[in-house]
Amino acid sequence: MTGLIPLLALLTVGLACGFLRAPLRAWTAASTVALLLATLYGGASWVTLGLTWLAFGAIAVVLNHRPLRMRLLSQPMLETYQRIAPQLSETERVALEAGTVGWEGELFSGAPRWGKLLAQPAPQLSSEEKAFLEGPVAEVCALLNDWEITHERNDLPPQVWDFLKRHRFFGMIIPKQYGGLGFSAHAHSAVLQRLAGISTTASSTVAVPNSLGPAELLLHYGTEEQKNHYLPRLADGREIPCFGLTNPWAGSDATSIPDFGVVCRQLVDGKEVLGLRLSFEKRYITLAPVATVIGLAFRMLDPERLLGDQEDIGITLALVPRATPGLEIGRRHLPLNIPFQNGPVSGKDMFVPLDCLIGGRAYAGQGWRMLVECLSVGRAISLPSSATGSVRMAAIATGAYARIRKQFGMSIGRFEGVEEALARIGGLSYAVSAVSRMTATAVDQGEKPAVPSAIAKYHATELGRAIIQDAMDVHGGKAAILGPRNYLGRAWQGAPVGITVEGANILTRNMIVFGQGAVRCHPYVLKLMRAAALADPQRRIDEFDRTVFGHVGFAVSNACRAFVYGITHSRVGSAPADPYTRKFYRKLSRYSAALALVADISMLLLGGKLKQKERLSARLGDVLAYLYIGSAMLKRFEDQGRPELDRPLLAWAMYECVYRMQQALDGVLRNFPVRPVSWLLRALVFPIGRRETTPGDRLGHRVATLLMYPNEARDRLAEFCFLTPTAFNPIGQMNAALAAVIEAEPVERKVAKAIRAGTIGAPTADAQLIEAVQYGVIDEAELALLQRTRAEIAEIIAVDDFETADLVAGRRAESGRPALRSAA
Repeated sequence: MTGLIPLLALLTVGLACGFLRAPLRAWTAASTVALLLATLYGGASWVTLGLTWLAFGAIAVVLNHRPLRMRLLSQPMLETYQRIAPQLSETERVALEAGTVGWEGELFSGAPRWGKLLAQPAPQLSSEEKAFLEGPVAEVCALLNDWEITHERNDLPPQVWDFLKRHRFFGMIIPKQYGGLGFSAHAHSAVLQRLAGISTTASSTVAVPNSLGPAELLLHYGTEEQKNHYLPRLADGREIPCFGLTNPWAGSDATSIPDFGVVCRQLVDGKEVLGLRLSFEKRYITLAPVATVIGLAFRMLDPERLLGDQEDIGITLALVPRATPGLEIGRRHLPLNIPFQNGPVSGKDMFVPLDCLIGGRAYAGQGWRMLVECLSVGRAISLPSSATGSVRMAAIATGAYARIRKQFGMSIGRFEGVEEALARIGGLSYAVSAVSRMTATAVDQGEKPAVPSAIAKYHATELGRAIIQDAMDVHGGKAAILGPRNYLGRAWQGAPVGITVEGANILTRNMIVFGQGAVRCHPYVLKLMRAAALADPQRRIDEFDRTVFGHVGFAVSNACRAFVYGITHSRVGSAPADPYTRKFYRKLSRYSAALALVADISMLLLGGKLKQKERLSARLGDVLAYLYIGSAMLKRFEDQGRPELDRPLLAWAMYECVYRMQQALDGVLRNFPVRPVSWLLRALVFPIGRRETTPGDRLGHRVATLLMYPNEARDRLAEFCFLTPTAFNPIGQMNAALAAVIEAEPVERKVAKAIRAGTIGAPTADAQLIEAVQYGVIDEAELALLQRTRAEIAEIIAVDDFETADLVAGRRAESGRPALRSAA
């Protein structure tokens, strides 16, 4: 046994140095001291000590002497790397070079610096932004009758369109110098959340002009002439924009669009004009039916070489007025009864001058790069914010309904099956709102968050779909019957729309999150690719040596960190000082190290084949995504002052995130094609097995309870929701009634007790209340309270019915009965 002491000493020192990320020379010095002590006091034989010193010395000399290391190790590694490294397509290269790396890079490091995250300022609305949210946004929310929009008109009413234009809702991202509102991304997100909680059609209508489209592209790439002409008109609604990218034959594979424009000369008003003859077919284009200016993506060709020597110039973007001869705006699409304006656009041999190119001739052929750079900003806000607004309202509505609706003599929210659904709704809503908040904040900090925007888009819409599903189940028949009183049905119907647009979720999860994240966020992968591509041989080997051994040290450190965190079940390691959240920071640090380790080994052994192993890539992307979501929740908790009442929401969502990360990594290891490596990785990542569990029942009970009564945690979850009890806002009406219903519960129990005791024997509810007053069970004030709350409850649980003729789309109900009770 004593013969193993030198080896154990070296392993212990290596494990400690790896966990602490000590530099190579520090490891060499510490290992030398440890081996010396083992020699003096360990009792091992001189043969064992001699062999150990010889092996250690050889390794230490080679690693620390760069010229020797470069000749013996780095040069062969470079030659091998050049053979197996995946070749990036031009599309992938542009996508990787677009955008910036923020906190997601820390998560890929294996040792996130939590102080860096917590030092970022909390997002705040300016006084002007708050006034807009409480003024024009609240006013338009009061105007929105979603049943009228989705069933009777299949469009926003004219007065709503006018209101949106007049108050510059379409110019939130346009700077004030061009007549826009110049709002922050946080304010932009808040507006969309409030609108989405009332009408998905309205939020989609406002989101598109402020997302990937003409305004965003003009701000970044437009000529001064284009900016000065279009931006003021887009800001005040004189121009309504749309952008055409998707072709029937090229959806997610946008770089393969068959739409083209051929450079040519044509007489226009007697003058020869250099321009393009465009032929294109676009579909799924939001706002196209009402757009006055259409953005187009197409492949630009110059067969006569009128602009230079290049014949295939590449994807190019243009801005075309609706009145352009040959432009055809097709009939409308109807996306799952969410009737935001959407439809096809086409043209054949349509001539436009080169002045229509966004950015002018200088940006011809740069369209894909322009789109990718702008997409990361727009995608970070539009869909995550709309999904967040919907899930916030669903959580508030379902919690209130579960308290108000009674069966078997008690609130349905007290049944454990309903509690389970409420816990998911509360915990996942907390997660969705946190990730939406953090991603919008990243935009305000100057980031172009390519990877976080994909994470936010995918998980906000997917978790949103799960939340709406649970909300529907809790409401039962109330949610299944469409009509003015139904506030969930359209959100449930429309959930797949958000999942499909701006990059289908299957593609986003399987190919983008990890596919881009592994290269963009990894501290060494992109550097290795660049080093191996250097033209100068000496500089190439020098940079490659420095980078590859930095990468080796990084991988060894992550293996040590993953093992130590795993074997201690995340009970060691530095973390911010709050005792309650420390365990969560450590768990995220553990899975950060595990992700970095498994990702490194996957890229090393599978190389370019990893792109085809989409399920492995998707699971690794899930780990990165849940690390990001967990970070967002902890950041939100800190920014809001660590509110004690929010702890159940945070804890439920964190345990769920950690469990999902564990399952995703387990899925990678179970399906890893190189089985011996899979066994080794499992020993490092899960040395004591899979110990993470889903949130417990008691924690779920606490989350469900928070949703069912007025409190500060519930108010924070409802941030930006429009809960004013206006005529067309049944959730606002229900929320306003909740406190009175709770106040009436003890009185209801007194009446129920008297009925069971035989004190009250009247057959009808009204007569029972009269007897309750007569026999002194309740007093007059309590009678008034019960009568008022029972009337409110009756309205809350009511569903709509129609004459058959009234169900004809576009026809108004003629029954004379108001769709909803008056706000008064």
